[in-house]
Order: sequence, then C-alpha cells, then structure tokens
Amino acid sequence: MKTELIICMGSSCFARGNKKNHEVILEYIQTNNLSERVILKGNHCFDQCSKGPIIKINNKVYEDMNEERIIEILDKEFGIN
Repeated sequence: MKTELIICMGSSCFARGNKKNHEVILEYIQTNNLSERVILKGNHCFDQCSKGPIIKINNKVYEDMNEERIIEILDKEFGIN
C-alpha cells in the first residue's frame, strides 16, 4: 500500500512555508528511494488556514508544519532511523 501525502497549496499555507516544505518532501522521497511507496499530491485548501502550513498523510492532518517536523514525521511513517 502506498502512502498518500497531500500538501496544501492554498495561498496562505504556501506563503507560510509549504513552498519550502514541498521541496523538503521531494528531496526526502528521492534521498530515501521512496518514489514507489508515495503518492504525492497538492490540494487547493484544507480550510484550516490559521493552522497552516498543513500537510496530510494517509488522512491524518498535520498542522503548523516546518522542515524539522516533516522529516521527523516522515522518518516515523517510513520507519527510517
């Protein structure tokens, strides 16, 4: 089963860090050879702008995301480290 990762691309989340977060996620997937295990999508908005940047992994919503938190969550999700 593939892991579905959805990043909010709404203007608020994107301006507040999801542009950088998207780059971090792409690099993480490539570095850890996970392209066959991940479905990466963008979503226009999760209607939770005040809690952003928002990322959703397998239907679980993560709020106030930054590079450090993303890597920590992805390491846990994929059993890395």
